[in-house]
Amino acid sequence: MEKRTWKTWNYAALWISMSLCIPTYMLASSLIGGGMNWWEAILTIFLGNSIVLVPMILNGRAGAKYGIPFPVFARASFGVRGANVPAMLRAIVACGWFGIQTWIGGFALYQLARVWAPGIERLPLLLPASWGLATGPGICFLLFWLVNMWVVWLGVESIRKLLVFKAIFLPLAALALLWWAVSAVRGGLGPILTQPSHFATNAAFWTFFIPGLTGMVGFWATLSLNIPDFTRYAVSQSAQIRGQAIGLPSSMTLFAFIGVVVTSATAIIFGQTIWDPVVLAGRFESRWLVSAAMLAVAISTLATNIAANIVSPANDFANLAPARISFRTGGLITGVIGILILPWKLIADPGGYIFTWLVGYSSLLGPVGGILIVDYYVIRRQQLSVAGLYEPGGPYAYTAGWNRRAVLSLLLGILPNVPGFLVTVRLLAPGRLPDWIVGMYNYAWFTGFFVAGGSYWLMMRAARLMYKEEVNYVPVN
Repeated sequence: MEKRTWKTWNYAALWISMSLCIPTYMLASSLIGGGMNWWEAILTIFLGNSIVLVPMILNGRAGAKYGIPFPVFARASFGVRGANVPAMLRAIVACGWFGIQTWIGGFALYQLARVWAPGIERLPLLLPASWGLATGPGICFLLFWLVNMWVVWLGVESIRKLLVFKAIFLPLAALALLWWAVSAVRGGLGPILTQPSHFATNAAFWTFFIPGLTGMVGFWATLSLNIPDFTRYAVSQSAQIRGQAIGLPSSMTLFAFIGVVVTSATAIIFGQTIWDPVVLAGRFESRWLVSAAMLAVAISTLATNIAANIVSPANDFANLAPARISFRTGGLITGVIGILILPWKLIADPGGYIFTWLVGYSSLLGPVGGILIVDYYVIRRQQLSVAGLYEPGGPYAYTAGWNRRAVLSLLLGILPNVPGFLVTVRLLAPGRLPDWIVGMYNYAWFTGFFVAGGSYWLMMRAARLMYKEEVNYVPVN
C-alpha cells in the first residue's frame, strides 16, 4: 500500500508525456495525407481517443483495486499459463513499435549524414529491390539499431537523462514547427485552416474515416490492456479515472493539432503534403539547423524506444523461459523482430501506417480487451482472488493452467479480420471474397472486441463458470 502514491495529476502527466512523440505527430499528419481537412482530422483523433479511454479506464480499475499488473490480471480470464498468450501479443506489437521508432531515429541520422555527405544518396543498392530499402537509409537504420541494442546491454537506467532531454526537446520542437508553419504561409493560420478536404464524395470520406477511426483507437490499444501496470500505484479509483480522462484526449488532440497545421502548411509551401516530420525537417535550408534537429530527434527517439518499446516485451519474452531467456536476450529478440517487420514499409505512406499497421494490430488486441472486460465485469463482477492469481493449482488454473474458452474466443475475435488483412497486404486478390467480409477489417478493433467478448461470455455461461462469492481482495478507498 505504501507504493500507492500516484494521484490525478500523475496520470495526467503520464499521458502528456506519452502523447508527445513523433508517431503521434504522424498519426495526425497521416490523416491529412490521406485527404482529410484539419477539422476532420482533429475530430477523428478526438473520437478515437475518447473511445479507447473507455477500456483504458475499465481495465485500469482492476489494477487500482488489487494492485496487480497486466500479466497477473490476464490470468483470471486466460489462466495462469494461458496469460502468456495476451502477453506475447502485446510483446509482438511492442516489437513493431520498436522497429518503427528505430527507423525514425535511423532516418534522422540519414538526413543528418545527407546534409554533409550528399553522396550517401547515391550508394549502390545492396539489398533486394523488393525490400524497398536504399543503402544509405539502411546503413543508418542498422547503426541506430545497434545503438539501441548497446543501451539494452548497458541497462535501461542509462537512458534516464535522455528521457529528461526528450521531455524538454519535443514540446519545443513541436512549437517551433508550428511557428514556422504559421509564419511561412502568407496570411498565417487562415489559409492553412481553409485547406479543403480531398474526398470527391461522401462515400470516399467514409471509406477513409472508418479505418482511420479504428487506427486512432488502435494507436493506444496496447496500453488499454496493460494500463494496470500503472494504475496499480493509484491512491484511489477516482485518481486514475480523472487523470486519464483529463490527460489522454486533450493531450493527444492538442499535439495532433500541431501535426495537422504543419502538414496542411506543407501543401501550400512545397506544393505537396509532407506527413513525415523528419523528411520535413530535412527540407530546411540551414545545414546546422537540420543537423541539430536530426541529432535531437535521434536522441529523443532512442530514449522513447528503450523506455516504451523494449522493457515490456523483453520482460515478456524472459517470462516465457526465465532460466534460458534473460532481460538482455529478451531485448535482442525484440530488436530482431523489429527488423523483420520491415518498418520502413509500414510508414512509407499514410495508407501503410493506418491500414496495415494501426488497424492490423488492433485486430489482435481488440479481442483481448473484450475478453478481459467481460471476464472482470460480467463473469466475476469485479471480484478476484489475489492469492489464487499466483497459485498454479488455484481457482484460475482451469485445464493445466489454460482457459481454453478464452483462447478459442480470442481466435474467433481475430478470424473475421483475417480476410481483409490479407487483401490489405496483397496476399489475397481483391474480389476473391464478398466486399462485406473484406470490409469487416475496417472495423478491426471493434469487430474483435465484441465478437471475442460475446463468445467468451456465452462459453463461460454454458460451462457454469460464472461469479462465485469466495474472493480475497484488498479494497482501495
